[in-house]
Amino acid sequence: MIRPETPQQLAEALRMLAGEHRSIRMGGNFTKDRLGGPTTAAAETLTTAGLRRLLQYEPQDLTVSVEAGMPFAELQRTLAEKGQMLPLDPFTGPGWESATVGGVLGANLSGPRRRLYGTARDMVIGMTFATLEGKLVQTGGMVVKNVAGLDMGKLMIGSFGTLAAITSVNFKVFPVPLFSRTFVMEFPTVSKAFSERDRILKGQLPPAAIDVVNDSRGCRLLVRATGNQQVVDRFSADLAQARSSEGEEESAVWHEVREFTPRFLAANPEGGVAMIRTPLASMGAEMERLKVPCIARAGSGVIYAHYAADPPPTQVHDESGMMKKIKLMFDPENLMNRGRLHGYV
Repeated sequence: MIRPETPQQLAEALRMLAGEHRSIRMGGNFTKDRLGGPTTAAAETLTTAGLRRLLQYEPQDLTVSVEAGMPFAELQRTLAEKGQMLPLDPFTGPGWESATVGGVLGANLSGPRRRLYGTARDMVIGMTFATLEGKLVQTGGMVVKNVAGLDMGKLMIGSFGTLAAITSVNFKVFPVPLFSRTFVMEFPTVSKAFSERDRILKGQLPPAAIDVVNDSRGCRLLVRATGNQQVVDRFSADLAQARSSEGEEESAVWHEVREFTPRFLAANPEGGVAMIRTPLASMGAEMERLKVPCIARAGSGVIYAHYAADPPPTQVHDESGMMKKIKLMFDPENLMNRGRLHGYV
């Protein structure tokens, strides 16, 4: 395994391997190998785990810059010291605590709060990545409003390391909300859960998160309200029939959501996760059709289907002609992470 300690060393390693036409297994701590399709055997493994420095943090400007190999959990702890956060909520579980910033972006793991805060692509304001030509390409900057032309760094988010190697990332960060409350409702069918989802989304206040979980325990709708005291109390009045929680009890609810995928993968060594993009109106029907354990970002149109052996028969990734052209531009010999598919959800 090659473990560069600087971006320049990483770029040089890529140039050397490409020059020798050697296939590359590219990643951070490789905690997400069973997402985005299996990789085929590679001649060499290249990791960004040696790139883990905090490069710049400006709490007053709500911006932070880190190297791609920094564990995402470490970044969150640093931000929490200043009452700030990155609301991405990637999976946890055994081994997943070491998931790197670059790995979270490469797999495009946005988490339950996607409905309110957006995806990882919305939080990245700058990036540097290394190409197979041995070049370091810098895009964006450290300014929240940076719209100077095409941002090629956005292509790296969800690419599962098939195009280039992310070396550093600049984020805009967010203040931790003053108040937070979560509501849990159980339903006999998926369709009834989505009917309640529809009613909530038509309301005047947007939930911070709204997930539907369907597994052997039944179907549950989870709603998270954040903001000032008046906002969360308004949700309590509107969802009086739900079981509500705050503080540590609320944290436990969303910890279980983050553990949903790693717990399933631990119990199903041959299994995997399909990320399915579908219109809001058809999410309920899609979850019922899949007939496998699922968790849905019910306000964003993304379903994570957990299959024990064979993937469900559905188109789960963007394999359009445009994406193939982009792959050909960055990696014409298909050296990087062969077998992985783009996860643009």
